[in-house]
Amino acid sequence: MNLRTVLSGAVGAVGAAAVGNRLLSRRSRDLENPLPGVERTYRWRGMDVSYTAAGDPSDPDMVLLHGINAAASSYEFEPVFETLAERFHVVAVDLPGFGRSSRPPLVYSPELYEEFVRDFTRDEADEPIVVASSLTGSYAAAAADDADIERLVLICPTDETTAARPWVRTLFRTPLVGTALFNLLSTKPSIRFFLDRDGYYDASSVDDDEVEYAWHSAHQPGARYAPASFTAGTLDPDDEFDLRTELATLEVPVTLVWGRDAELVPLREGRTLAEAADLDLVVIDYATQLPHAEHPEKFVEYLTAELPRIDYE
Repeated sequence: MNLRTVLSGAVGAVGAAAVGNRLLSRRSRDLENPLPGVERTYRWRGMDVSYTAAGDPSDPDMVLLHGINAAASSYEFEPVFETLAERFHVVAVDLPGFGRSSRPPLVYSPELYEEFVRDFTRDEADEPIVVASSLTGSYAAAAADDADIERLVLICPTDETTAARPWVRTLFRTPLVGTALFNLLSTKPSIRFFLDRDGYYDASSVDDDEVEYAWHSAHQPGARYAPASFTAGTLDPDDEFDLRTELATLEVPVTLVWGRDAELVPLREGRTLAEAADLDLVVIDYATQLPHAEHPEKFVEYLTAELPRIDYE
């Protein structure tokens, strides 16, 4: 194969990627708010952070923080949002770089999200119960002592997802190739595959509307920047952070919630955390990484039972 053939093939591949990127961009629609409530904007460090509030403002505040993945958003809490709003003043956030929030081309870091959790809970809530999922659980734990938080509820929290590979972040941030790679990662079959493999115990629990919303979320302008850091492992807290130690030293009460059949962050890790930090551990059967989405009634039942000091009436 001569050089001319190689160059022609490369040019053709680049051209095809450019055309594919444009077509996908045109197919994506503006992202609608998936939650019933009042949508508000929190201005933070030049970004517009979108959140939805519902419930009686005189009820205890509860802040819901979704996990991190290529198509993450507050849609994760759609199955429990209305029910929780019957007992709490619920606030569900689209983290910076995700959902309906601003997605500037920052180099996203765990420190950014820790500081966001600290500032948001201080400015937009009153001594809230913070419910955080997966990697975001580590950000909430890191911020808890410096924030005025009543209690943490952490769903399958983790402080380690993959080995750090900064070159992957650089690759995903490139305008043409990075966009094409991210589009491959966030196809509807890919989204459904990851939800089936890591999110839900029962594949039939993966809802078409959830996949559709996630796809559109992953094809908003700037959608690849925050997931680029996640895919590269550079959203994991640094080596000095240890979730067990952090939880054991917190003054804020913590409840852990786990799906019994979770594989990405297995239940044995939840038991280790609970034992090391002397925490309450709620285990939901026939669930994996998203027990609150797959079994919303059980989640709300256990959650309210684990918060006996709150006056719900």
